[in-house]
Amino acid sequence: MKILVHTGGVFQTNGYILSEDNGTCIVIDAPAEIADFLDQSSLRATHLLLTHQHLDHIEDAAKLRAQGAKVLAFQNYAPEIIMEKRLQEMGLPVEASPFEVDEVIEDSPTLRIGDYHFEIHHVPGHSPDSISFYLSSESWLFAGDSLFNGSIGRTDLPGGNHELLLDSIRQKLYSLPDETAVFPGHGPRTSIGEEKKTNPFCPNT
Repeated sequence: MKILVHTGGVFQTNGYILSEDNGTCIVIDAPAEIADFLDQSSLRATHLLLTHQHLDHIEDAAKLRAQGAKVLAFQNYAPEIIMEKRLQEMGLPVEASPFEVDEVIEDSPTLRIGDYHFEIHHVPGHSPDSISFYLSSESWLFAGDSLFNGSIGRTDLPGGNHELLLDSIRQKLYSLPDETAVFPGHGPRTSIGEEKKTNPFCPNT
Protein backbone atom coordinates (compact mmCIF):
# COMPACT_ATOMS: atom_id res chain seq x y z
CA MET A 1 0.00 0.00 0.00
CA LYS A 2 1.17 3.50 -0.86
CA ILE A 3 -0.28 6.83 0.16
CA LEU A 4 -0.39 9.63 -2.40
CA VAL A 5 -1.68 13.16 -2.00
CA HIS A 6 -3.31 15.38 -4.60
CA THR A 7 -3.77 19.04 -3.73
CA GLY A 8 -6.24 20.89 -5.92
CA GLY A 9 -8.82 23.62 -6.28
CA VAL A 10 -8.92 27.27 -5.29
CA PHE A 11 -8.63 26.33 -1.60
CA GLN A 12 -5.66 23.98 -2.15
CA THR A 13 -7.50 21.03 -0.66
CA ASN A 14 -5.77 17.73 0.01
CA GLY A 15 -7.17 14.47 -1.32
CA TYR A 16 -5.49 11.25 -0.19
CA ILE A 17 -5.10 8.09 -2.23
CA LEU A 18 -4.40 4.68 -0.71
CA SER A 19 -3.16 2.68 -3.68
CA GLU A 20 -2.48 -1.01 -4.20
CA ASP A 21 -0.10 -2.74 -6.61
CA ASN A 22 -3.04 -3.90 -8.73
CA GLY A 23 -3.95 -0.30 -9.61
CA THR A 24 -7.00 0.04 -7.39
CA CYS A 25 -7.23 2.65 -4.67
CA ILE A 26 -9.35 4.18 -1.95
CA VAL A 27 -9.69 7.97 -2.14
CA ILE A 28 -10.31 10.20 0.87
CA ASP A 29 -11.92 13.48 -0.25
CA ALA A 30 -12.25 14.65 -3.83
CA PRO A 31 -10.73 18.08 -4.53
CA ALA A 32 -10.71 19.47 -8.06
CA GLU A 33 -8.84 17.42 -10.68
CA ILE A 34 -8.19 14.39 -8.50
CA ALA A 35 -10.01 12.27 -11.10
CA ASP A 36 -7.50 13.40 -13.73
CA PHE A 37 -4.65 12.70 -11.30
CA LEU A 38 -5.87 9.12 -10.92
CA ASP A 39 -6.10 8.70 -14.70
CA GLN A 40 -2.57 9.98 -15.15
CA SER A 41 -1.37 7.62 -12.41
CA SER A 42 -3.19 4.62 -13.94
CA LEU A 43 -5.26 4.20 -10.79
CA ARG A 44 -8.93 3.28 -10.38
CA ALA A 45 -10.85 4.31 -7.28
CA THR A 46 -13.10 1.65 -5.77
CA HIS A 47 -14.28 3.84 -2.88
CA LEU A 48 -14.46 7.55 -2.07
CA LEU A 49 -14.62 8.44 1.62
CA LEU A 50 -15.74 11.98 2.39
CA THR A 51 -14.61 13.70 5.60
CA HIS A 52 -17.37 16.27 5.04
CA GLN A 53 -19.29 17.83 2.17
CA HIS A 54 -17.90 21.35 1.92
CA LEU A 55 -17.52 22.08 -1.77
CA ASP A 56 -13.74 22.00 -1.93
CA HIS A 57 -13.76 18.40 -0.67
CA ILE A 58 -16.37 17.08 -3.13
CA GLU A 59 -15.59 18.90 -6.40
CA ASP A 60 -14.66 15.67 -8.20
CA ALA A 61 -16.99 13.32 -6.30
CA ALA A 62 -19.45 12.98 -9.19
CA LYS A 63 -16.60 12.19 -11.61
CA LEU A 64 -15.15 9.50 -9.36
CA ARG A 65 -18.57 7.94 -8.84
CA ALA A 66 -19.19 7.92 -12.59
CA GLN A 67 -15.92 6.04 -12.96
CA GLY A 68 -17.09 3.36 -10.54
CA ALA A 69 -16.16 4.57 -7.05
CA LYS A 70 -18.62 3.89 -4.25
CA VAL A 71 -19.22 7.11 -2.27
CA LEU A 72 -19.40 6.94 1.53
CA ALA A 73 -20.25 9.93 3.73
CA PHE A 74 -21.73 10.85 7.10
CA GLN A 75 -25.04 11.76 5.48
CA ASN A 76 -26.76 11.86 2.12
CA TYR A 77 -25.90 14.52 -0.47
CA ALA A 78 -26.27 17.85 1.35
CA PRO A 79 -26.46 21.04 -0.78
CA GLU A 80 -26.87 23.14 2.37
CA ILE A 81 -23.40 22.04 3.49
CA ILE A 82 -21.79 22.25 0.05
CA MET A 83 -22.73 25.95 -0.29
CA GLU A 84 -21.90 26.12 -4.00
CA LYS A 85 -24.15 29.11 -4.77
CA ARG A 86 -22.84 31.10 -1.79
CA LEU A 87 -19.23 30.60 -2.86
CA GLN A 88 -20.02 31.53 -6.46
CA GLU A 89 -21.74 34.71 -5.27
CA MET A 90 -18.47 35.57 -3.53
CA GLY A 91 -16.79 35.43 -6.94
CA LEU A 92 -14.96 32.14 -6.43
CA PRO A 93 -14.51 29.93 -9.53
CA VAL A 94 -15.97 26.78 -7.99
CA GLU A 95 -18.39 24.23 -9.37
CA ALA A 96 -19.46 20.75 -8.36
CA SER A 97 -21.90 18.34 -9.96
CA PRO A 98 -24.48 16.65 -7.72
CA PHE A 99 -23.70 13.08 -6.74
CA GLU A 100 -25.31 10.23 -4.86
CA VAL A 101 -23.98 8.92 -1.56
CA ASP A 102 -23.97 5.12 -1.85
CA GLU A 103 -23.50 4.41 1.84
CA VAL A 104 -24.35 6.65 4.79
CA ILE A 105 -22.00 5.95 7.70
CA GLU A 106 -23.53 8.26 10.32
CA ASP A 107 -24.02 5.49 12.87
CA SER A 108 -21.02 3.32 11.97
CA PRO A 109 -18.08 3.33 14.41
CA THR A 110 -15.94 1.27 12.04
CA LEU A 111 -15.58 0.68 8.33
CA ARG A 112 -13.94 -2.29 6.65
CA ILE A 113 -12.95 -2.18 2.98
CA GLY A 114 -10.91 -5.23 2.00
CA ASP A 115 -7.88 -5.29 4.27
CA TYR A 116 -8.49 -1.72 5.46
CA HIS A 117 -10.14 -1.31 8.85
CA PHE A 118 -11.01 2.31 9.64
CA GLU A 119 -12.30 3.74 12.88
CA ILE A 120 -14.78 6.54 12.18
CA HIS A 121 -14.73 9.52 14.52
CA HIS A 122 -17.51 12.12 14.30
CA VAL A 123 -15.83 15.48 14.94
CA PRO A 124 -18.47 18.21 14.42
CA GLY A 125 -17.65 21.86 14.84
CA HIS A 126 -16.16 22.82 11.49
CA SER A 127 -19.16 21.24 9.81
CA PRO A 128 -22.01 19.18 11.29
CA ASP A 129 -21.09 16.20 9.13
CA SER A 130 -17.33 16.22 9.79
CA ILE A 131 -15.75 12.82 10.34
CA SER A 132 -12.17 11.61 10.56
CA PHE A 133 -10.93 8.22 9.42
CA TYR A 134 -8.35 6.47 11.60
CA LEU A 135 -6.42 3.57 10.07
CA SER A 136 -5.07 1.93 13.19
CA SER A 137 -2.86 -0.58 11.36
CA GLU A 138 -0.74 2.31 10.07
CA SER A 139 -1.44 4.87 12.82
CA TRP A 140 -2.81 7.25 10.17
CA LEU A 141 -5.59 9.77 10.76
CA PHE A 142 -7.33 11.46 7.85
CA ALA A 143 -8.64 14.46 9.72
CA GLY A 144 -10.47 16.50 7.11
CA ASP A 145 -10.82 20.10 8.26
CA SER A 146 -11.00 19.40 11.98
CA LEU A 147 -7.30 19.48 12.90
CA PHE A 148 -4.41 21.04 10.96
CA ASN A 149 -0.69 21.44 11.47
CA GLY A 150 -0.67 24.20 14.08
CA SER A 151 -4.32 25.13 13.60
CA ILE A 152 -7.92 23.92 13.56
CA GLY A 153 -10.84 24.19 11.16
CA ARG A 154 -12.73 27.45 10.81
CA THR A 155 -16.05 27.62 12.62
CA ASP A 156 -17.63 30.75 11.13
CA LEU A 157 -19.45 28.91 8.33
CA PRO A 158 -23.09 27.75 8.63
CA GLY A 159 -23.24 24.85 11.05
CA GLY A 160 -19.91 25.73 12.66
CA ASN A 161 -19.44 25.75 16.42
CA HIS A 162 -16.09 26.67 17.94
CA GLU A 163 -16.51 25.08 21.37
CA LEU A 164 -17.95 21.94 19.83
CA LEU A 165 -14.92 21.62 17.56
CA LEU A 166 -12.52 21.99 20.48
CA ASP A 167 -14.42 19.36 22.44
CA SER A 168 -14.48 17.05 19.41
CA ILE A 169 -10.74 17.31 18.89
CA ARG A 170 -9.87 16.79 22.55
CA GLN A 171 -12.26 13.88 23.07
CA LYS A 172 -12.03 12.07 19.73
CA LEU A 173 -8.61 12.91 18.25
CA TYR A 174 -6.29 13.76 21.13
CA SER A 175 -7.20 10.39 22.65
CA LEU A 176 -5.41 8.63 19.77
CA PRO A 177 -1.76 7.56 20.19
CA ASP A 178 0.74 10.43 20.09
CA GLU A 179 2.60 8.80 17.18
CA THR A 180 -0.51 8.94 14.98
CA ALA A 181 0.27 10.73 11.71
CA VAL A 182 -2.36 13.35 10.90
CA PHE A 183 -3.19 13.94 7.24
CA PRO A 184 -5.28 17.15 7.19
CA GLY A 185 -7.61 18.59 4.59
CA HIS A 186 -5.21 21.49 3.98
CA GLY A 187 -1.51 21.98 4.55
CA PRO A 188 1.25 19.60 5.63
CA ARG A 189 0.94 16.49 7.76
CA THR A 190 1.55 16.52 11.50
CA SER A 191 1.06 14.15 14.43
CA ILE A 192 -1.32 13.90 17.36
CA GLY A 193 1.54 14.27 19.82
CA GLU A 194 2.83 17.41 18.13
CA GLU A 195 -0.58 19.07 18.09
CA LYS A 196 -1.26 18.21 21.73
CA LYS A 197 2.01 19.91 22.66
CA THR A 198 2.06 22.93 20.36
CA ASN A 199 -1.31 23.71 18.76
CA PRO A 200 -2.17 27.23 20.00
CA PHE A 201 -5.83 26.98 18.95
CA CYS A 202 -6.59 23.75 20.77
CA PRO A 203 -4.32 23.22 23.77
CA ASN A 204 -4.54 19.81 25.40
CA THR A 205 -6.19 20.93 28.64
